[in-house]
Amino acid sequence: MQFARRTVVAGGVAVAALATAGWLLFPASTAEADVMVYKSPSCGCCGGWVDHMRANGFTVAVKERDDLTPVKARLGVPDSLQSCHTAEVGGYVVEGHVLAADIRRLLAERPRARGLAVPGMPAGSPGMEDGGRKEAYRVILFGDGEHSVYARH
Repeated sequence: MQFARRTVVAGGVAVAALATAGWLLFPASTAEADVMVYKSPSCGCCGGWVDHMRANGFTVAVKERDDLTPVKARLGVPDSLQSCHTAEVGGYVVEGHVLAADIRRLLAERPRARGLAVPGMPAGSPGMEDGGRKEAYRVILFGDGEHSVYARH
C-alpha cells in the first residue's frame, strides 16, 4: 500500500507541475484583455471608445467619475497628454482614443513605458467618428518624462 500512495502523490505533484508550467507558457488571454476605464458619466465619445474596445475582443469595466483629475494624477498621465477618459490595461495606462490594435501591439511588445496616449479628441479616432471626417493624429508612448511617437493614424 505504501508504494501506491507514493505513486499517487508523485503523480499529483507531476500533474501540478505540468499545470503550472502550462499556465506560465500560456497565460489566460482574458487577463491581458481586461480594461478598466475611468470616464465622465456624461461623455458620449468615451462610451464610443468602450464600444470599440469591446468590439475588438476586450473585456471592459467602467467606473464613472465626475472628476478624473485624481485618477490621471495617480496613474501619472502628463497634463500635455490628457484626453477625456483614462484606462488601465495589462499594467499600462491608456489615455484617450487609442485604437485597440495599438493597445494589442503594446501588450505584445511590452515596452518600458507608463502607457499610450492620444491627446485631445481627434476626429476619426475610436469613439470620435464624425460622419466620416478624419484628422491625422499621433499615438504617444509615454513614461517618466519621456515621450515618443508610437503610431500615426
